[in-house]
Amino acid sequence: MSSLPSTSPSTPDKDARLAQLTAWLGTLDLVDTGSLRPASSDASFRRYYRLDVVPALRDKLGATLIAMDAPPERENVPAFIHVAGLLFDAGVTVPAIVARDVDNGFLLLSDLGTTTYLQRLDVDNASFMYSDAVDALIKFQMTSQPSVLPEFDRAFVLREMNLFPEWFIGRHLNATLNDIQQAQLDKVFEAITANVLAQQQVFMHRDFHSRNLMFLDQGNPGVLDFQDAVFGPVTYDLASLLRDAYIQWDEEFVLDWVVRYWQSAKGAGLPVNPDIDAFYRDFEYMALQRHLKILGLFCRLNYRDGKNVYMGDLPTVMDYVRKTANRYTELKPLARLLDTLEEKGPQVGYTF
Repeated sequence: MSSLPSTSPSTPDKDARLAQLTAWLGTLDLVDTGSLRPASSDASFRRYYRLDVVPALRDKLGATLIAMDAPPERENVPAFIHVAGLLFDAGVTVPAIVARDVDNGFLLLSDLGTTTYLQRLDVDNASFMYSDAVDALIKFQMTSQPSVLPEFDRAFVLREMNLFPEWFIGRHLNATLNDIQQAQLDKVFEAITANVLAQQQVFMHRDFHSRNLMFLDQGNPGVLDFQDAVFGPVTYDLASLLRDAYIQWDEEFVLDWVVRYWQSAKGAGLPVNPDIDAFYRDFEYMALQRHLKILGLFCRLNYRDGKNVYMGDLPTVMDYVRKTANRYTELKPLARLLDTLEEKGPQVGYTF
């Protein structure tokens, strides 16, 4: 449940689902259906509504609850329920499931409030807020087991990165790679894939960032949007958190928090690379894989789905991509390719 501009139903299909959701909620005698209003919208087909709890149940359930509308042909409600259980069992704060109609894709959830990390983060509070987030991440990772969640395998890694040539290069830049450029990009993709698949595997949220973390006075943070969790590289969620597409920090701050995570994770017995320099390299390669996916994904959301709100975040993501590509010899062809496609001169970088 990312905190994005709220959207109202605008098609007959959405109106029909809203009527169906309202009818189901009316059978529960838990909320005032007349109080239903948009809570947030996100990059998926899910929609969220906030409702007032009936007065007699407010002491037990709180003042408001969140109704989730997840069309079953588009969204995986059983996966949401499954991962919510994994996170809860790990001691991470997630919305409690108050009522469910899985067949129709409806859930009634506890309300974790309206304050995302993105809305609250600043230079003064970032250290304690990221400390809480890292603690929650480690709790989740400590419960990891294979064969519980889908595997983030080679096909998965490449499927994500291939959004970049299709939607960013092809659709956004309206460019076509020649054979030499395609071979260079393939080689960079192979270098990234080899690195991330060689990393140790843990439970992976996949979208562990400032729009999916809710600031709470107790049990901070509340974690949302976890239904796409997989079993994958140990640095992925840390990269999502610290190389966030929506908020950017100085490199010194990021490096400091990577080291802090690494020390805590190592102390907890998580399978992180024992060498901090190698771990940081893993973190950078993982972040790059994610950012290439995001460049393509944001463009697809704009051009295919009519959701243009993400386009303003492209410069931040591209800045991450360029800086990382310029730091490593085997990734520099990506930086040169971007220079050619965007007709910009080379930027200063460092080779590790």
